[in-house]
Amino acid sequence: MGNWKNQSLTSRFGKQPMATSSGLGPLLGAATLVVACVVAGCSVPPPKEVAGTLVTTDSGRVTGVSSNERVVRWLDIPYAQPPVGDFRWRAPRKLDNSDQTIVAKTHDVLCMQMPGAATNTEGEVPIGSEDCLYLDVSAPRDFAGKRYPVMFWIHGGGNTTGTKDTYDFSELVEREQVVVVTINYRLGPLGWFTHPSLRDDAAELDRSPNFGTLDMITALQWTQRNIAQFGGDAENVTIFGESAGGHNVFALLASPLTEDLFHKAISQSGYVTTVNTRQAFNQDREFTQIDRGGWEVVKALNLDPVQVTAEELRRVDAGQLLSVYNALEKDHLAPLTTADDIVIPEQGILAALAEPNHASNIPVMAGANRDEVTLWLGLNRYFVQGEDVLFGLLPPKLSVRDTQKYRHWIDLRSRAWRARGVDEPLAALHASGNDALYAYRFDWDEQEDIWFFPFSEILGAAHGADIAFVMGAPMYGSIGEYMYPDTDSAAQMTERMMSAWGNFARDGQPGIVDGMPWPEFAPRSPHVMILDSGDAMRVDAKGVYLDELLQEAASPSAPLSSVERCILVWEMLTNIGEPYYGHYQRWNDGECSDIDARAEKLATRLALEAEYGSATLP
Repeated sequence: MGNWKNQSLTSRFGKQPMATSSGLGPLLGAATLVVACVVAGCSVPPPKEVAGTLVTTDSGRVTGVSSNERVVRWLDIPYAQPPVGDFRWRAPRKLDNSDQTIVAKTHDVLCMQMPGAATNTEGEVPIGSEDCLYLDVSAPRDFAGKRYPVMFWIHGGGNTTGTKDTYDFSELVEREQVVVVTINYRLGPLGWFTHPSLRDDAAELDRSPNFGTLDMITALQWTQRNIAQFGGDAENVTIFGESAGGHNVFALLASPLTEDLFHKAISQSGYVTTVNTRQAFNQDREFTQIDRGGWEVVKALNLDPVQVTAEELRRVDAGQLLSVYNALEKDHLAPLTTADDIVIPEQGILAALAEPNHASNIPVMAGANRDEVTLWLGLNRYFVQGEDVLFGLLPPKLSVRDTQKYRHWIDLRSRAWRARGVDEPLAALHASGNDALYAYRFDWDEQEDIWFFPFSEILGAAHGADIAFVMGAPMYGSIGEYMYPDTDSAAQMTERMMSAWGNFARDGQPGIVDGMPWPEFAPRSPHVMILDSGDAMRVDAKGVYLDELLQEAASPSAPLSSVERCILVWEMLTNIGEPYYGHYQRWNDGECSDIDARAEKLATRLALEAEYGSATLP
């Protein structure tokens, strides 16, 4: 992975050279990186220490660095004691070490995870470290003595992958005059893990299985204590995150432990899935649809899943734990955020958001992308084919097999994401008495198409595509220059989104964006801003409801076989929110009651692997 400590992301519009669409270099490996939300590495001068930027925090003294003299960044600041040894699977401990000198790492800081596209790494061996609770702060160069709005970024990656080092919000910091904090937090089974021995051996917050969520809360507490030293206003903190980060935003809104830690919230392509503690442990696979529960993981480690002690569990090698965890089959649901009645209310995130005694009554903005699921389906051989070029010496030429089927699937699945990840959570917050609510849909799809890869057709407004426009820098690794091109359209979209996010951080409302007022969302008037370039930006007032989408899926004119229809409905009902298994059995007068969607999906994947060697394009 490229070393983020030696990179800078200044504005690309007229300031930074671009790769041309005829160049083949950026396309090599593009297919395997398309599911990454990793910023493209550029050759830029290394950042230098900036005089007059030494800041003392309660976890150490740190000097800022900069590559452009307009934004200062303080890197790799520890915000808690390392959660290693006996501190594994415990709430993070406060770090009091103001006398130590903090030196930025010479490599990216990763919490334990498997290699993959999210970190632009390859291999089968776990990477990262349990000692990973660090954060970065970025501020305008004139930070001293200022009280800039604070924006607290929570990265995505399914709560199993990702790192703060993927993101550099320097452009947002400079344009909108905000301070941005980016954090790491524990991931996967080290971040969320339920076992009776860990709970019985613990007290207070240590009894919670939501260790990753507690990391975020601890980082917010650190921010409250220290952000003034970086020119930030501790009384004006906006949490924002994308995908799992957006999910974590909803979790923090519902948590009883976050009062006064933040004052506004933005969820980008978030979701509200939670499990209860019984489901999270899942003894003897009581809940057959749930994979990677605590009981199953411990059994796969060749330990007694019932009698094992907390001490024995903490002695397990972290790499072995990750390898075993990820070797277990997973369809749609593995326990992560858990309704433990400590960090997350026992009724779960969505229900808690609707209750005044749980939900934070603060301004909230939430949105989804028009083509969310193309990020996963855009290289699936079932939908997309690759034609060999020069006997396989060059990347394959990609095309959609059946455009009507592909667009139908993408449309319904992506609108279901919005229904469950935007409209439903905002409606719940409204029910709790919150009326400072705003919704959006990201529609921009004017990518730079090339002969090998028609990005706008296959990916469009894909999951994660919005981040580049808030950050002001490319995402998606080596194809980032095509997904976020140096064009007037992309520049206009960046200005619109940065302005809205900046307005929201300052004032609690996105305000007037490029001359267009952004109205509030309410269930009876579900206004949503369609974020796009040119005249395509507009306000829509039609809500999206899962029941209506399921009726559309039942249409006899849908270009799908019966099995395909059931798989699509299964995915709509089991993702983004609590799984509705009963709805699946009853849908369309029981059409799918005898169709095991999980088994059909597995059979399809195995057939593709048998024919092509893999189910996805290389």
